[in-house]
Amino acid sequence: MLDTLRQLMQPPPGMAFDFSQPPGEPALAPRDGVSWRVFANPVALFVGGVAAVLLELAEPSVRSGVWDHSSFRRDPQMRLRRTGFAAMMTVYGPRSATEALIARVVRMHGRVAGTTPDGVAYHANDPRLLDWVQATAVFGFTQAYHCYVRPLSARDRDAAFAEGQPAAALYGATGVPASWGAWDTLLAATAPGLEGSPILAEFLDIMNEATILPAPLRPLQRLLVRAAVQIAPEPVRSLPQLRGRGLRAGEAALVRALGRAAGMLPLGDTPPAQAARRLARSA
Repeated sequence: MLDTLRQLMQPPPGMAFDFSQPPGEPALAPRDGVSWRVFANPVALFVGGVAAVLLELAEPSVRSGVWDHSSFRRDPQMRLRRTGFAAMMTVYGPRSATEALIARVVRMHGRVAGTTPDGVAYHANDPRLLDWVQATAVFGFTQAYHCYVRPLSARDRDAAFAEGQPAAALYGATGVPASWGAWDTLLAATAPGLEGSPILAEFLDIMNEATILPAPLRPLQRLLVRAAVQIAPEPVRSLPQLRGRGLRAGEAALVRALGRAAGMLPLGDTPPAQAARRLARSA
């Protein structure tokens, strides 16, 4: 299973990228930072990514933008790998290539606009929505690592948000929290507008049944999806579509065992290992 999850850390077909080049070029995130540890763990990536999407889909405008303009329903595995690749680039990629990638994403987002079922106009490059998407991503990955891999100190959790600031600014998210306390403030301010919808249940069903892990490992895939529901903060975790879909008795220990095992096994030639080689060389 861990080998399969590590494969999900690799760039998807058609987006091959060598993170070991060019020699010496720094990434947006500091090599000795919290983000390098968090994103090197495939269990934290999977669980944190699902948790982040749950938070995104609870916000009505973000939900419409994601569901109406993405390939989640048609090809969830490819969508996850493309999103994961963009996240890997923001942490491990050479700065110049990462800036170019984000600029392409911003241009694509410029064409994403519409109206929610309630008649509210939305645009993907709206700074308010960008702030929520960027903040929920940092929360999801960091909380997954904290709960299922290794506990993070308050300073480390603050640092995770601070380290995401350069990438967030390039996306146009100018009000992203720079600390865990600021995240709590944003969550409290956004909570009154968060809501359940059938799309939340549909997303969970897709994540449970998609061919992300091989068929014999599908029960473990569903376990990791439940782990994501478990770390969703209130009021999202209590939404009707998520109620009762978190971890069952004793399962948290199993997820922690998987997360810690993933952290101890060799990474192989994944983006974190390639990036470490790049920075070990002089320019």
